[in-house]
Amino acid sequence: MITELSVQNFKSWRDTGELQIAPLTGFFGANSSGKTSILQTLLMLKQTVKRPSDWNKVLYFGNEESLVNLGSFDEIIHQHSSDLRLGIAVSWNLPDKQRLDSIETDSLSFSMVVVKKYEAAELARLCYRVDGRDFEIEWGSSGYKFKSKDFSENADLFRCYGVVNPFGPLESFASLKNAFEALFQRIYYLGPLREYPRSRYAWQDNYPKDIGHRGEEMVSALLSERIQLRSTEGHILKWLERLDLIDSYRLNPIPDSGQDYEFFVRKYKGGPEVRLTDVGFGVSQVLPVLTLCYHVPEGSILILEQPEAHLHPKVQSELADLLIEVVKSRKLQIILESHSEHLLIRLMRRIAEEQISADDTAFYFCEMNEGTSEIERLNVDDYGNITNWPQNFFGDEMGDLAAKAKAEMKRRKADKL
Repeated sequence: MITELSVQNFKSWRDTGELQIAPLTGFFGANSSGKTSILQTLLMLKQTVKRPSDWNKVLYFGNEESLVNLGSFDEIIHQHSSDLRLGIAVSWNLPDKQRLDSIETDSLSFSMVVVKKYEAAELARLCYRVDGRDFEIEWGSSGYKFKSKDFSENADLFRCYGVVNPFGPLESFASLKNAFEALFQRIYYLGPLREYPRSRYAWQDNYPKDIGHRGEEMVSALLSERIQLRSTEGHILKWLERLDLIDSYRLNPIPDSGQDYEFFVRKYKGGPEVRLTDVGFGVSQVLPVLTLCYHVPEGSILILEQPEAHLHPKVQSELADLLIEVVKSRKLQIILESHSEHLLIRLMRRIAEEQISADDTAFYFCEMNEGTSEIERLNVDDYGNITNWPQNFFGDEMGDLAAKAKAEMKRRKADKL
């Protein structure tokens, strides 16, 4: 589980400060306030880890097929000022105690500093911290060297994020790198724009670990779960009923089509079956959220952008209960970006009802101030109250009601004349 994250000079962020990341963490705020950029730092690291064949690049900024497509260093550095240094630091708990360079530990920290040099992004510093000991690489006048006192001055470097060692890995440092990469292999991402429903779905006997960042592998995941006799679909059907969206669904094989399937849903008990393409758009948008929550392995980390998209306010509220359930029952960590007042208020209510503790949540409010993003953690007490509720957090509802009342009084007065 990720426990801390900090970012410097990334897009609209000058400095996020040290953000505490809880089992259920939410980022809220207006459009273009920097919420998504915080999540993108983790996604950028994940896609860097997934592309081991390109070790010469310190970071992989992506392309159209990637989790995120960030362009270049000049595009992601704060205010496009290429003389600034990009900094990212993340701390996390390991699933089990591990021995890393002779140290037995259950937590680890990683930090890096990236600069522009010779028209490309280059690593200036990389550091792993284990129980107060730093294992650090830094660029110097004669190239990369270990700064840590535990290594000799001329220790050979190994291949890692822009640092290339032709002589092979140094074992102690390699164990730290492996633990770092294992973290990002446990992260799964679902973006804000899920795939449109299709009239037919092809299955190639694949068993995807993920459902894709647009939910494009959702049906393959459901079919693979069915083959493996897992209870995923039972949980999904339970939540679809609770969300009052549909009564049931059925994946129907199309005869003489190879392995193509149709997705049928029944909107109410005893009603006719219709294709997924013929029901409200919200159903197809929430299905990937439900599937991902129950398809990934226990202990996974989910990054969700606008899980409430295209959903009725009542359903947005109920979605908060889904997130609480999988955090508790499946030990998932949920990191989300949302605009939903209804989702947040339900979470506050559940804290008051002791269904989740305030310590297991972290909510942040992001806003833009003269081109730079700023962030404030919302202080939530044990009764679910936010004691530092930002002004106009979700718009000016009370202002609108007051203005409506004044307009009504003015019109009634004019009608009497």
